Amino acid sequence: MSTVTTTVALEHRSPVRTLGWAVPALVILLALPFVVDQYQTILLAYGLVMGIAALGFNLLLGYTGLLSFGHSAYFGVGAYTVALMVKYLGVTSMELFLVGAIVACVLVTAVFGIACVRYTRIFFGILTMALSQVLWSLAFKFFWVTGGTDGLRVPTPTLLGLVTGKGDKIAFLATAYYYYVLGVFVICTLVMWVIVSSPFGRALQAIRDNEVRAEFVGIQIRQYRWVAFLVSGVFTGLAGALWVPLNGLTTPDIMHWTFSGEIVFMTVLGGFRSFTGPIIGAIVFNYLKTYAVGYTVYWQLLLGVVLVVLVLSLPTGIVGTAERLWARWRAR
Repeated sequence: MSTVTTTVALEHRSPVRTLGWAVPALVILLALPFVVDQYQTILLAYGLVMGIAALGFNLLLGYTGLLSFGHSAYFGVGAYTVALMVKYLGVTSMELFLVGAIVACVLVTAVFGIACVRYTRIFFGILTMALSQVLWSLAFKFFWVTGGTDGLRVPTPTLLGLVTGKGDKIAFLATAYYYYVLGVFVICTLVMWVIVSSPFGRALQAIRDNEVRAEFVGIQIRQYRWVAFLVSGVFTGLAGALWVPLNGLTTPDIMHWTFSGEIVFMTVLGGFRSFTGPIIGAIVFNYLKTYAVGYTVYWQLLLGVVLVVLVLSLPTGIVGTAERLWARWRAR
């Protein structure tokens, strides 16, 4: 069996193995608001949102072999779409926010993707970062529209046209909005699972492993990369749309390339060669960053040291290392 076929087969089975853990994990996530305090629930909601972003990013890195340093742009497009819909259209429905974010991200990623998928490796990474910096600059300079460094405030939205955030905002975020985020997270996870397990996902892995051979068997390289780029950007934009009501404010900082670096860290930390790795990495990174910020004013230094140690000690990521240890235990 060829190298490409072997790799594809292994990665096709990986999502199936996660089914054994999916139901218990979902039960725990559903019960969590009744067990922990509201602060911890909101922190987990942030982690689930970033898990959607990392899941989308990994479609490029883990399955297509393209390292992007510009995914903060699509996260920011989703967040700013929500903020602008609130400010200029008076929209309060979360469902309309998600639809608007999807439309905006499709338009932006479709244009950016045409330019980016022509290149690979370091050239792809630099181009994606440059394009994200263009959007960051626009958000920073057009302050009369975007609010500049002051940003745009976003109140709590209505959910499904029934649930509103009027009254106790913290309780709303820790209960109704948490379950809303969890529902979107489950849907996005299932959709991505279908994508990577489909013939399209196998073709992406073939392109990643051997581009020349993939093209020889008839795969349209640029078209497949462009679609993967589009889907990846839409997932990240959805995460941005869900994130901004949690945060209550959006600023140009989320479009800066350093935020893209955080998304890369999340994915690598969890393990980009596994389906669940980016999700675990996003949740762990969110907790590490939150507690580092609360522990010291030099939180960037502390977080950087912790991440370097984790990456060096867990070269295959948290999930990859756990799978290897589990295999050793079973072998004994």
